[in-house]
Amino acid sequence: MQIELLFYILVFTALGGILSLIGGILLLARPKFANNVSHLLASFAAGALLGTAFFDLLPESLHESNPENIFMYVLGGILFFFLLERFLHWSHHHSSELEITKGKPVVALIVVGDTIHNFIDGIAIAATFLVSIPLGIVTAIAVGAHEIPQEIGDFGILLKEKLKRKKIIAINVFSALASLLGAVLMFIFSDISEQIIPIVLPITAGFFIYIALSDLIPEIHHENRRGFAVKETVMLLLGVVTIFGVIQTLNAFNLHSHETEAEHIEHTVHHEDADHAE
Repeated sequence: MQIELLFYILVFTALGGILSLIGGILLLARPKFANNVSHLLASFAAGALLGTAFFDLLPESLHESNPENIFMYVLGGILFFFLLERFLHWSHHHSSELEITKGKPVVALIVVGDTIHNFIDGIAIAATFLVSIPLGIVTAIAVGAHEIPQEIGDFGILLKEKLKRKKIIAINVFSALASLLGAVLMFIFSDISEQIIPIVLPITAGFFIYIALSDLIPEIHHENRRGFAVKETVMLLLGVVTIFGVIQTLNAFNLHSHETEAEHIEHTVHHEDADHAE
């Protein structure tokens, strides 16, 4: 069971990195098309992240933890990622004021920011798989959805910094490995998951809400073309509906979507003992 669970975690964690790499390569091959698509994908990702937070992560958090603690952890997640983002922006601004060689601070900050982001994504995916496979799949879909437009943007910045295409791809691959590291570490410490999961789930929900409302939706508002703005709105709603549909479908085929693997085994043993007693 543990090997099968690790397989799911690694496959779906790697999927996000592969999708982001595809988005970056698309930008290198067809820049105009990639830029247009990235706005629509960002809209879809915003909806997917919000849908995952409110339809899956928060309800699961209510099941796993004391409701009074959940709001504190969600707010803590939002504030933590706000402070992290402010630190990266401050570092970028401070580096520019010191007139360090042009390009190096920007590249370094993108690498550091993406690596930390991907590491957290890996932890979030693994943590949700430890709760249930359906929850992990939904989280991985949301993570993959927001990785594509994010990496298209980062690829664009690195191109402006006149980095070679091979080096940009290498940076992306290196950064993506951090998600696997985060996922593996979370799996290794799965023995204490009962203490970690009630904290990680609402923090992840706060992370998703922050990304959607602070990073993605403001980008949507920047687009003033009426027809395109309508498409972005539709894509955002489609992201929400898609996640809701995926959750309902997975739950229909998995009766233990709100149980941890340990609880599922415990309940199975309990029912078998009851049957033998009869």
